[in-house]
Amino acid sequence: MDKKRCTWCLKDKVYMDYHDNVWGVPEFDDARLFEFINLEGAQAGLSWYSILVRKEGYKNAFANWDAEQIARFNDKDIKRLLNDPGIIRNKLKVNATIVNAKAFLEIQSKEGFSNYLWDFVGGKPIINNWTAHSEIPATTELSQTISKDLKSRGFKFVGPTIVYAFMQAVGIVDDHVLSCWKRTEP
Repeated sequence: MDKKRCTWCLKDKVYMDYHDNVWGVPEFDDARLFEFINLEGAQAGLSWYSILVRKEGYKNAFANWDAEQIARFNDKDIKRLLNDPGIIRNKLKVNATIVNAKAFLEIQSKEGFSNYLWDFVGGKPIINNWTAHSEIPATTELSQTISKDLKSRGFKFVGPTIVYAFMQAVGIVDDHVLSCWKRTEP
């Protein structure tokens, strides 16, 4: 029997697997959160699908998302990354990932990145009640607040729309429509 899913993921198996196993699932691991905030930033101006199919390429290019290693990347590393066909080769986005690694490590050392993010929602996901994908907003007041705070801490490519997509990806917000089999009951 086919499961009823959110309509945005019906394109192919890659999207359906992401929808079924990642999107909206609460993530508390600092390293995974760091990965997703950067992948969402890499998506700016592109489709999420274009990043999702390169997820392994990003993992390989960015030292398995080891923020300490990334924070030490130099001009030679940047040149390597800008020639890597496994990622989107945009200099601003590549540089942003390095900057973000430094900002991430700062937050992590003081309070833990997961604690920092989840404190915005009191440690529990926001579960919305959408009946159709068209109802889901691109930004919210909370994504604007988190975006502003991340920027004040040095993060790049973390505008309110990117932050909201990130919040959905890591389950800070659950935007599965009411008819979706993955919907969390409040």
